[in-house]
Amino acid sequence: MQEIKEREVRDQSELQKIIGYRFKNERLLTVALTHSSYCNENRRRGFTVSNERSEFLGDSVLSVITSDLLFHRFPEADEGFLTRTRAALVCEDALASFSESFSLGDYMYFGKGESSSSVGRHRKSTVADAFEALIAAIYLDGGMEEARRFVLPFITNMLESVVKSGAEDYKSRLQRIVQQTPEETLTYSLVSEEGPPHDRTFGYEVYLNSNLLGKGKGKSKREAEQAAAREALILIGELDEDAP
Repeated sequence: MQEIKEREVRDQSELQKIIGYRFKNERLLTVALTHSSYCNENRRRGFTVSNERSEFLGDSVLSVITSDLLFHRFPEADEGFLTRTRAALVCEDALASFSESFSLGDYMYFGKGESSSSVGRHRKSTVADAFEALIAAIYLDGGMEEARRFVLPFITNMLESVVKSGAEDYKSRLQRIVQQTPEETLTYSLVSEEGPPHDRTFGYEVYLNSNLLGKGKGKSKREAEQAAAREALILIGELDEDAP
């Protein structure tokens, strides 16, 4: 137990230097770096808190920071542009890219099965979730301004390319189309979870009112929702089946 704790503190100190933020409460950082597979294998030793709750909070903090930036950076832009741009900046691919830029996965704690996998430590969904959990840890430890200081360089560095490319993911595209008819309601429903904790596969369905439009599976909830939205776009004739 003591040996693990010392290794955690050393790794955390190195990571804090890289991200430019020193935690007052390092336990918040430990939680942000703890994958659920580690808790599952070490529950009897008292490790019971993974980064899943932190991920939830970090997602909201990230959304607020990004929305605030776009709102003030583009004062003439309509809601559709702001929504599409935000979606591209906080999507799984973007967050995974941010994480890999400072090798966040190398500082995380995994169960033996996950850490022995050649891709486990750098799985896109895993490091994207960890990035959100890290945002939450900084927010809880230092407040919104410290979280903003950490997040903004990543967002602003990607912003220009996103705007130029007009990037729009499947979910945002489907939402934009549905919003053209105000009385229509689009909802996503989690219908399945398969596989061990370190290698989950999620299944989602997307409905227009009560009508099933599409189904999708993925290694993360975001990926599954995107797959369902893609199938829905094909169904309504807004996307070719062989489109990327």
